[in-house]
Amino acid sequence: MSQQRPDFTPLEERIDAWAHRRSAAIAADAGPLRRGLIELVVFTLKQAWACVFGAAMLALLVAARLLYPDDALLVRSDALVIAAVALQAAMVAFRLESGRELWVIILFHVVGTIMEIFKTSVGSWSYETDGLLRLGGVPLYTGFMYAAVGSYMVRVFRLFDLRFARYPPLWATGLLAAAIYANFFTHHYLPDARWVLLALVALLYGRCVMSFRNQRTGPWRRMPVLLAFVGVAFFLWVAENVGTGAGAWIYPHQQAGWEMVPLSKMVSWLLLMMISVVLVTVVYRPRAVAGAG
Repeated sequence: MSQQRPDFTPLEERIDAWAHRRSAAIAADAGPLRRGLIELVVFTLKQAWACVFGAAMLALLVAARLLYPDDALLVRSDALVIAAVALQAAMVAFRLESGRELWVIILFHVVGTIMEIFKTSVGSWSYETDGLLRLGGVPLYTGFMYAAVGSYMVRVFRLFDLRFARYPPLWATGLLAAAIYANFFTHHYLPDARWVLLALVALLYGRCVMSFRNQRTGPWRRMPVLLAFVGVAFFLWVAENVGTGAGAWIYPHQQAGWEMVPLSKMVSWLLLMMISVVLVTVVYRPRAVAGAG
């Protein structure tokens, strides 16, 4: 009999139990190749579920650009704020997110909004200027885009039962995250330290190995944590291209027409992701795994 995971939401527990039974039944008579394909499917589906809030936010942004009427009484940006609030409320009401992790998501929401207010004030990027639900030049739906990153992180931690070998000291990761956040502000006035900070990320996490399992009783898989960070940063860059393509915000080089966001922005996303990683470890302390090979 499969063990219940107390950190799963009720829906996740039902889905995971069903997937566990089906995978076990199929794999019983399957060869190595088919078992590998089954594991890949489970991994992909769990990753998709971890992205559910971010995917829903991207869908809202695209739908607002393609379908929302320009002459509506409620302007597009305010409609997006209301829709984002409703989406977050639904996640909690239907117990798709636990109250324990909601605080981390809210905190990342606040951290992101503060940075947005500053960045738009110095011209790093800009939003549509209409609407009432905004702080300065920042529509309030933008905080939910940062919350989507936090939501993904907390889901991945529990969906894959993440464990770590040689995880750096939490005090060191906390200081690094604080320095990264400060640099997003200070580099407008002082030399940009992002490459130094990126080197410190590599130094701190370079020896760290992440262990995860697709099935609750399945084998442990291993991956260098830096490789996982780069992978997530890449998909955030892809999402950023979708967001700017939908006109949710634009960079100065996109004023005359949409152009792809430079690949170098992945560095910014990777550094910003470190803040999210540290916030998540407040809720899910990094754990070692016994016998992970």
